Amino acid sequence: MSFSAPGSPPPPPPGQPPYGAAAPHPAQPYPGQPYSAQPYPGQPYPGQPVYPGPPPVDVLRSPQGLATALTVVLSLAAAVNLFSAGANLFAWSLMKDVIADPGQVPQDTLDLSDALTGLAGGFQLLTMLGTATVFIIWFHRVRINGEIFRPDAFTLGRGWAIGAWFIPVGNLFLPFRVARQTWAASTQLGPDGSHRHVSTAPVTAWWLVWVTAACTDRVFAQMYKRAETPEALRDASVVGVASDLLIVAAAVLAVLFVRKLTALQNTKAAQGPYAAV
Repeated sequence: MSFSAPGSPPPPPPGQPPYGAAAPHPAQPYPGQPYSAQPYPGQPYPGQPVYPGPPPVDVLRSPQGLATALTVVLSLAAAVNLFSAGANLFAWSLMKDVIADPGQVPQDTLDLSDALTGLAGGFQLLTMLGTATVFIIWFHRVRINGEIFRPDAFTLGRGWAIGAWFIPVGNLFLPFRVARQTWAASTQLGPDGSHRHVSTAPVTAWWLVWVTAACTDRVFAQMYKRAETPEALRDASVVGVASDLLIVAAAVLAVLFVRKLTALQNTKAAQGPYAAV
């Protein structure tokens, strides 16, 4: 399915070939024009206006493949954060023992805890980069599809589907606005053209949990960075467990949101703007 952008290129001046027709041989002048050598192939004749080609055409592109890839990386991210939660829980338990009796915890056990925490952090960084990359590509794809379905549904340009994630403070609400508008644009109308409500709970639940998880993770990072005593490490580990579990919940809700929005777009592309029933 493809949609042509409004407008069409201006007609060529009299004496020039129509769009798509082969131009005369460089050695042959256009009718009514004096001969002029063409210095480089593809260059216009001197004094001749250059007309641009047709404007680019937006087409619907299925987000299904990206949604499948995103489901995989989100599931992997959830597994990594479960591992991180276990590492933080282990550290919390050790710090409790150290506080109770510093001599009862062997040094090799403390080293193991540090190694597990560092390994979890490395895995989290890798999965975060991979998940963010695939998610933003998918998010931009469905935003363009939404604009083809309903150009009037958006108050922000399509570039905000990418840029909104990188604006401090704005990234706490701008991507959610883009997601809500894309959701509305991807929803079919009723058979009679009336508004057809489809619950936005998957969008709202995902976003609220994701923002809470992101904020909690920042608190944990600062607490862990400043922790210099067993008590401080114990407290940081508790916040770390909460942060990891919130990220797991956000990943699960993101999978539900991605699959539902992708299904809405696939249905609208296949059946048209009006629901069958």
